[in-house]
Amino acid sequence: MGRRRLYFDIETSPNIGIFWEAGYKKNIGYENIITERSIICICYKWEGEEKVYSLNWSSKKCDKKMLLDFIKVANHADELVGHNGDRFDLTWIRTRCLFHGIPMFPKYVTIDTLKIARQQFRFNSNRLNYIAQFLGLGEKIKTEFGLWKDVLLKNDRVALTKMVDYCKQDVILLEQVYEKLKHHANHKTHYGVVYNQDKGSCVECGSDELIKQRVRVTAGGTRYIQYQCKTCGKYQQKLDK
Repeated sequence: MGRRRLYFDIETSPNIGIFWEAGYKKNIGYENIITERSIICICYKWEGEEKVYSLNWSSKKCDKKMLLDFIKVANHADELVGHNGDRFDLTWIRTRCLFHGIPMFPKYVTIDTLKIARQQFRFNSNRLNYIAQFLGLGEKIKTEFGLWKDVLLKNDRVALTKMVDYCKQDVILLEQVYEKLKHHANHKTHYGVVYNQDKGSCVECGSDELIKQRVRVTAGGTRYIQYQCKTCGKYQQKLDK
């Protein structure tokens, strides 16, 4: 059994409101909202599997059942991976679940590829589309704001299908980008301990073929040994006991 790492992405609707005037730096208060924003679709895939799953709101534009279904999936994941997932996707999901009274875990183990990009690299842009193109992985499906208007205002099911396809492509790119970045990021769970009960194995893939690279000593005198996994290439360090 492998680590249950879940890649996910969402598409959201804007608020619908009433306002007297549009323009730069205009102030529109929340009292002008007549229809609250919500989640249109959630797409996700399990690491190592080909299929990308999708959930979307109902014909009445209600996202409750979709969220109920997704939380059941998310609660079985060891790690949730998103691009800006910590500040955007997961907070959106949590807010909409709160609105519907859907229980969620208070905390999930998350990996945010946007944070990795900002902390470890200096890309010209930290957007998922740019990083994917920079790494030669492909690009997002091109869309325009009119697609959102067709889904939201016309309840156009063809447009909804296009939006789901757009979201699915984002999930595919997300996994590919993470595969390139993961060796530069700290691990969040230990595969070997969780599934193999073997504390000497690789944190990423569970292999016991670890190559000793160097010994690092902190200012306080604590010794750490840095290893590289011969199977997956992941670097990791362990306390020298």
